[in-house]
Amino acid sequence: MNSAFCYETNIGKIGIVENGSFITHVYFGESTPQDANITETPLLKKASKQLQEYLEGKRKIFNLPLAPKGTEFQEKVWRALQEIPYGKTYSYKDIAKSIGNIKASRAVGMANNKNPILIFIPCHRIIGTSGKLVGYAGGLDVKEKLLEMEAIF
Repeated sequence: MNSAFCYETNIGKIGIVENGSFITHVYFGESTPQDANITETPLLKKASKQLQEYLEGKRKIFNLPLAPKGTEFQEKVWRALQEIPYGKTYSYKDIAKSIGNIKASRAVGMANNKNPILIFIPCHRIIGTSGKLVGYAGGLDVKEKLLEMEAIF
């Protein structure tokens, strides 16, 4: 059974979901899956603590069990996103190149858009080839704030 809990952060409310062993989703706002128990488990507390530390500039690497579910291609992209170092940005093309498919920039963008574990899988570190900010589930203002916090923008 999934458990979920919402936390107040300096970028707004964030809901975190776990399946008993792994973090499976992060949501902006108070939305959580209808089938989830709304309870703060030890894993959710740990995730919240690491998220708060990150947002306070005290943490650069997350140490959490993550289990995003998607297609084989999406999961490959999400693994590549986790390799982007704190304080760096990559383009869709950079990720496409890193997964061995230079022509997959558009597909990388779609996979990035479907990332179910925002922030912990740092899709906010993806910018356009021109250096401009591109879409983000939490809004471009949140993306800009995260990048500024990492001293990228």
